Amino acid sequence: MSRVPGWLGRLGAGLTEMSERLDERRAEVEQDTAPEPALAERPADPVVPAPRPAVPSGPRPDPAQAVPWGVRVAAEAGWRLLVLAGTVWVLMRVISAVQLVVFAFVIALLITALLQPTVARLRRRGVPRGPATAMTAILGFVVMGLMGWFVTWQVMENIDTLSTQIQSGIDDLRNWLLKSPFHVTDKQINQIAKNLREAIGANADQITSAGLEGVQVIVEALTGILLVFFSTLFLLYDGERIWQWFLKLVPAAARPGVAGAGPRAWRTLTAYVRGTVLVALIDAIFIGIGIYFLNVPMAVPLAVFIFLFSFIPLVGAVASGALAVIVALVTQGVFAAVMTLAVVLAVQQIEGHVLQPFILGRAVRVHPLAVVLTVATGGMVAGIGGAVVAVPLVAVTNTVVGYLRQYSQEAQLQSARPAFEDEAVEADGGSGVTPVGNGAQHAEDPAHEM
Repeated sequence: MSRVPGWLGRLGAGLTEMSERLDERRAEVEQDTAPEPALAERPADPVVPAPRPAVPSGPRPDPAQAVPWGVRVAAEAGWRLLVLAGTVWVLMRVISAVQLVVFAFVIALLITALLQPTVARLRRRGVPRGPATAMTAILGFVVMGLMGWFVTWQVMENIDTLSTQIQSGIDDLRNWLLKSPFHVTDKQINQIAKNLREAIGANADQITSAGLEGVQVIVEALTGILLVFFSTLFLLYDGERIWQWFLKLVPAAARPGVAGAGPRAWRTLTAYVRGTVLVALIDAIFIGIGIYFLNVPMAVPLAVFIFLFSFIPLVGAVASGALAVIVALVTQGVFAAVMTLAVVLAVQQIEGHVLQPFILGRAVRVHPLAVVLTVATGGMVAGIGGAVVAVPLVAVTNTVVGYLRQYSQEAQLQSARPAFEDEAVEADGGSGVTPVGNGAQHAEDPAHEM
């Protein structure tokens, strides 16, 4: 009796467990085979927004990289040109404010370049620096003063005769025009003379004001002459120390290049001034002799004018030659004017093709187009003084820029040479031998260093 209930209990528990497993299996089968609900009974799908473009998670690129390379180069060059133009504009404003001082110093530089070889020659002969400077400066200014006095004296002595000859020449020119094939009538000549008189009358106020300002002009001229004299004196006496003081104002990084460019610029300026003086002297002598034999009045003053105007390249020769031709025309007639023009053209051709290349040589090499543009610009900016100093300024600038370019290239080569030699030593295994040319030389050999 005691074993039946235990057996029955285990049987009942097994049946119960089997029944639960069957129920679970039936539920799974019913779930898999159940039909899907109708479309109307489905819940509406949620609205999904359109996907946004992906935003890079990294840092944004540099805006300069988005600008085309050509535009960036143009912008870089543009703002640098603007800065340079602004600097030049400010410099020109400062120079115009102290124009008298600047011109006096520039003329003193030109005179110093002309007289400095004489000072050096006297010092080589044992003359102390002070007396050599004083004698050279005084002698130079005395010669220039005598030239100015001689021209003024000749003009004042011959002004009456010249005015009579000019009046006679005008009458002869009028008669020649009336008989010429140009069909010029007496009425037209009278109308031209009337227009000239009206123009002079209209500008009478300006002529009067210019005459009233003559005292101021004389004072400025005397001030400029004194500045030129003292500047020349100190440049001749103490030019080297002035240059050394100027070098101290230059930044240390650029000082070696400027120190090398200075002497070369001075040699160029000296060669230009001495060559120009010699060429101008030859022009004045030969043209003066030609117009003297043509019986043109005031041949010597005209020769001095030709000498002075020759310091203005191209334009000065044309202006002085035209002055000589006009004087010959109104005093001696058409034939003398034509012969004077022939003499002027012949001398200028010899000057341009023989004298200047032989005398100046390669010391001053400026293209003729650059000369014309430079003289025109200098004349427009500062009048006759600007035209005189324009060409030597361009010649000196050309020399300085060429030397600085060469100096920069040599400095880059010298800075790159040690790195190249170190690489060569390492490639050779550290033996201290560097291959140079076709053979092997020791790196420590100073004879092969550059």
